[in-house]
Amino acid sequence: MLALFMAVPGGSSGEKTGIMEDCIFKIAKGDKEALAELYKQTHAAVYGFALSLLKNKQDAEDVLQDVYIQVWKNAGGYRAKGKPLAWLFTITRNLALMTIRQQKRTVSVAPEDWQAMFADEPAVNHEDKMVLGALLGSLSDEERQIVVLYAMTGLKHREIADLLDLKLTTVLSKYSRAIKKLRSALKEADR
Repeated sequence: MLALFMAVPGGSSGEKTGIMEDCIFKIAKGDKEALAELYKQTHAAVYGFALSLLKNKQDAEDVLQDVYIQVWKNAGGYRAKGKPLAWLFTITRNLALMTIRQQKRTVSVAPEDWQAMFADEPAVNHEDKMVLGALLGSLSDEERQIVVLYAMTGLKHREIADLLDLKLTTVLSKYSRAIKKLRSALKEADR
């Protein structure tokens, strides 16, 4: 059975948060290597979130680059609250919404774009990527965002609700509905 996983590599959640916050503080002092490390730790999750909002590979890639430019420029304004990934997602969300407003369009995500999200993950083979793309394509935009945020970043439902400006009960019900849809679609695909 296909398993969704966190894009932020190894270690405990607290350890990863500490590493990311340390990188942000070093970036504020002009450390380019810290920016590279933060990118390495978070780019897959940031790209996945941008893609879930924009539904367009090129736009998501542009926003991904812009996020780290903003991080470089604004790291000095970051206040440690134990949620560096939420800070990155807020930047991502704001840039994605600006992109949507500027373009006044969205395009459906092609299966190959979903597969590209997991290109760097050796644990996910080509068949898994195809199945995952098809499964995620069966969800509504909000359901897909919630599942991607929960599965790839390890954010809690309450944090996702805050990030997407939704009620916690809405996030919980949409997540539950999405998981049921995914299970049903996976069972159907196995037949």
